[in-house]
Amino acid sequence: MNYPAELIPATLIRRYKRFLADVVLDDGSELTVHCPNTGSMKRCAEPGWKVWLADSANPKRKYRYTLEWVLVDGSYRACVNTAQPNRVIGEALRDGRIPRLTGYDEVQSEPRVEDGRLDFCLHKADGARCWVEVKSVTLLEQDNGLGCFPDAVTERGLKHLRRLAELKKQGDRAVLVFCVPHEGIREVSAAEHIDPAYAAALRDVVAGGVEVLAVSVSFTQTPAAMTVAGLLPVRL
Repeated sequence: MNYPAELIPATLIRRYKRFLADVVLDDGSELTVHCPNTGSMKRCAEPGWKVWLADSANPKRKYRYTLEWVLVDGSYRACVNTAQPNRVIGEALRDGRIPRLTGYDEVQSEPRVEDGRLDFCLHKADGARCWVEVKSVTLLEQDNGLGCFPDAVTERGLKHLRRLAELKKQGDRAVLVFCVPHEGIREVSAAEHIDPAYAAALRDVVAGGVEVLAVSVSFTQTPAAMTVAGLLPVRL
């Protein structure tokens, strides 16, 4: 996934009201930017950290710039715009670059299900279907390579697990993809210490046949891009 233009470096002052952040540019000017992340952004939003912004080039937007990447602990780039992992995974699905999710004839985005939508449905010519829900993992609790999801209690995530389990029961394939746009994460686990209900539900749906994959993402600075790099271990 390529960004349409180079990202702009800045320094984070604070993130607040969930969807806003104040930053200071290298020339000393301060901006309020859009922060498209519904989670807590735990360990991804410390004042003073280096960040990168995308410029919408739309002067009519209330917040023209979007917070995209954060340099966690001065060491690891992480993408905190939660819309981007879906784009990265969608592109990789269409290009056949995710092991265990190849061989499908059509990739449908945002397919409707009984109680809303999931992220993707993969179709084969013989009618076989594979439902895919994507979750972004950016919480590195300790510098040990273990990434955790979620970073805040998630009723929506729990609903998606239940929907995947129901689709599996109906005879379709169902896959939860943990997309990991964080250079410091080398293994993924449910964040039982943050949302024990989600962790328990994840184990239950996996026991019922729902598959779980963790997909690492690599970063390119110039030109600005993110791409699927491979699979990571998942600890249940």
